[in-house]
Formats: sequence, structure tokens, C-alpha cells
Amino acid sequence: MDVVETAESCRALLDAARVAGRAVGLVPTMGALHEGHVSLISRARAECGTVAVSIFVNPLQFGDPDDIAHYPRTIEADLRACAHAGADVVFVPAVGEMYPSWPAPPATTVSVRGVSDFWEGASRPGHFDGVATVVAKLFSVAGPCRAYFGLKDFQQLAVVRRMAADLGVPVEIVGCPIVREADGLARSSRNVRLSPGERGAATVLWRALAAGRAAVGAGARTGAEVAAAMRAVVATEPSVALDYAVAVDAATLEEIDVVGDAAALRLLVAAVVGPVRLIDNSPATDALVASETAPAHATLPVARPPAGPVRPRRLERIG
Repeated sequence: MDVVETAESCRALLDAARVAGRAVGLVPTMGALHEGHVSLISRARAECGTVAVSIFVNPLQFGDPDDIAHYPRTIEADLRACAHAGADVVFVPAVGEMYPSWPAPPATTVSVRGVSDFWEGASRPGHFDGVATVVAKLFSVAGPCRAYFGLKDFQQLAVVRRMAADLGVPVEIVGCPIVREADGLARSSRNVRLSPGERGAATVLWRALAAGRAAVGAGARTGAEVAAAMRAVVATEPSVALDYAVAVDAATLEEIDVVGDAAALRLLVAAVVGPVRLIDNSPATDALVASETAPAHATLPVARPPAGPVRPRRLERIG
């Protein structure tokens, strides 16, 4: 497994893979890898001849200095996880490699209007501009490939899809199932910051989504009814501060007025639990949940070990 720190080195390795006839799979991450990330790498391993993982804590998508300061950084463990999951290339750039003007922000950024305007976009101004910018740069480095993203960040996936389509990027975007704990909590790198009590309270997000699905199944006619059912569940956990709980059109992410085709809906929830802001989502029916959920234990087996040695370098930094 090659661990590289420059865009030039990463690009050369992936170009060589394509010349050799191997399809390239890319898994963009910010590190602190967990079973959800491993599931993405394993999926890429099963479908592509060469698998690249990027590990980069992107400062452009953090509006809160405290959030980026406390974001978990576990590079040695991350490299081991990449190796065991079968990655061939790990790209771990410094901030200056991705943004040469840093600490001055880049003069050119990518903004995706529409799907990024509300929910996470409204609560975290500038967040999706940072996401779209870094993903566009990673796509430029990786070249033609399949890029794997988790459905947990549903709005982010919508933003990336729109960006790739609008810019004509030769990348196929692959959405992958959410990995959950046995109690339904979606795996997140931020979960490690939760105390045991906060960890228990955090399951209210999944319970709220279940209540939303139950409302749809019971014949709720309006999005407001579905949202009210979700909010009522979150209200049972006084330590959890709700940001939003809504039923939206899965394609546009606009809040719905009338419940029509349940398959075209998406339930979204975001809340602050202790020091951590968590998000989650699900389809609007139980029948669709199973196809989008992978239990954590199902991702532990790995496809194959890497062919060569791991060559870690001085990587523990954000700039």
C-alpha cells in the first residue's frame, strides 16, 4: 500500500492503474476511520482494480474553530484500517498541498446552489462550499473513477452528485448503506466524543426517524405531521438540543407539504448531543430501510490485504 502526500504522486499512481486497465475507486475521508468508512473501502475493493483513500481534515468545511480543533485524528490507526480493508493508495495531503495559499483561503471555491441552501447548509454557513471545493479537488487528483460516499451524510451526497453532474466530472458517484450500531446509532467519527450518558441519549435520533416512518405508515397526510412525530420523540431527551427534524423530497431536499409517494421522501434529523452535533436520515418506509442499512458487524470482514508494505510518514497534522 502506497501512502503519498502530494497530488502529483497520487495522480501518477492512479493514472498508471488506468493505463494497466484497472478501474479506480476513490473513498474520500477525513480520517478517524470506523466501520462505516471500512464498508466504503470494502465496496470499492469489490468493484475496482485499484482503491485509493484520501485522508484530509478539510478546514474549509468547518465554521467552528472548536469543532476542527477537537475533530479526532488517528492517522496510524487509519492507515492500518486502510491496509486491512485492501486499499492500494492512501493520499494524506497537508493543508498547503490542497490549498497552496493557506492560511489565506483559496480564491476559487465551488458553490452548489439549491440542494445546499437549507438544513446543514443553513445551520453551517459555508460548510457545503468547503465540501464541494475539496471534493472537486480530490476528483481532479484522482481522475476518472468511481467515488464512494455514505448515505449517512445524505445532503452532502446530493451536493456532490449535483456538483459532479454540473461540472461534467468523469466520476461515478456511488452511495453506500449506513452502518449502524445494534441500537440504531449511525456510526460517526464524532461519536467518540460522547460520554456514556450522551451516547445513550444520541439514539433518540434513530428513534425519531422510526417515529417518522411510523407516522407515514399510519397514513400521515402532511409533512408537518411526520415532522411533529419526530420532534416529539426528540423532546423526550432533555439533554438533546434539536436543530431540525423534517420530511423532504429526496431529490430536491425541499420540505414537503403533502405526503405523496413515500418512496420519494427522505426523513432528516440533526441535533446537538453534549459537545457533538449529530445528523441522521432514513427513507420514509421501513421496507426501504433494510436496503440502506449495514449492521456494524457486517463490515468487519475485509476483502483482501494489500499486496505491499505500508509506508506511513509524518502525517499527523492539519496545517
